[in-house]
Order: sequence, then C-alpha cells, then structure tokens
Amino acid sequence: MSEKNRIGKKVKLVRETRKLSIEDVSERTNLSAEGIERIEKGELIPGLTPLIKIARVLGVRLGTFMDDQENLGPVVNRGGSEKDKKNQKNVTRFSERSNAVSSDLDFFSLSQNKADRHMDPFIIDIYESSHEDVKLSSHEGEEFIYVLEGKIEVIYGKDKYELETGDSIYYDSIVAHHVHSNNGNAKILAVIYTPF
Repeated sequence: MSEKNRIGKKVKLVRETRKLSIEDVSERTNLSAEGIERIEKGELIPGLTPLIKIARVLGVRLGTFMDDQENLGPVVNRGGSEKDKKNQKNVTRFSERSNAVSSDLDFFSLSQNKADRHMDPFIIDIYESSHEDVKLSSHEGEEFIYVLEGKIEVIYGKDKYELETGDSIYYDSIVAHHVHSNNGNAKILAVIYTPF
C-alpha cells in the first residue's frame, strides 16, 4: 500500500464509521467533494489544513489518521540510522501545493499509537520545492518548530522568518502560515497542538 493511500483509507474508514457521506464532509469543511474523494482513494497528497478540517468534522484528532492502534501508556521512540527511520512505516506525506502527487513534507510521528494525546510531535523532512505555488494554511491551535538541519522559511501572516539549525519558532496556527525549505532540504522537530 502506498503511503498516500494509508491516510486516505483511514479518512474513509472514520467517515464511514460516522455514517457521513463525502458530500456531508464536503459541506461541513468547505472542501470539494472531488478533493476528499481523491484523498480517500490515495490519488492526492493532502495538506495539513484540509486534513485538520476533516478531522474536526469527523470528531477525531489529526493523529488518528496516522495511527494504526492506540497505547494507553507512554510511547518510546528509539534513535537509529536515517536508513532505519526511512524504513519505518510511520511516515506520512503532505503537500501544500494544489493537486500534489508528490510530497513536500515527510512526517515521522513521534507519538504514534499514543491514546488521548493533545499534541502531535513529528520529525519532518522538508524537501526543496518551488516556492511559486505557496499556499498559506490556517487552523485552530499552536505549532512549535525547532530546526534540526538546514534552513527553512516560515511565512506567518505578512511576515517571513528565516530559521537555520538550532533556531525555533512557536506560533498560533490560526494565523495563515507556510513552512518550506530555504535553499536545499531541511529537517525539523515540530509539535502541533489542535484543540479537540
């Protein structure tokens, strides 16, 4: 199963469990029914904002779409080589470009399977891409980003922040924002909080 399909299948499963049609979800999220259907079929890599909107309508947290099972105790992640991490099954791919079929961001969950969590921590590989099609997103909650490798640019409202290894930023995600690499690939630690 492709990584794109993993999220889509979870979205569809939760939607069907809630006995909602694609049209119901479309109406409540202001997202196109075609876009939701393409996400469910794994034909489209979703952005975070549409996925958060879908999660809220379905009454689940964002991490639900990335988890296979839940653990009531602590979740421990062991370090390892980059090759080990790439082979893990907990990578989720996102893109903020319209109709994307390739990933700008690879999310490695650090809280996968943790039940009833309020935060979603990730290691995110950010791939260099064209900044011409930058689409700002906004959603309820807060985000914390710490740059592990490379340089990134954060567009936050009308401001731009250039961050490099060792820098961090904490912001309210209700303000329109976008994170992308700045001159090459980058790696960040991100903690996303979305109220449930």
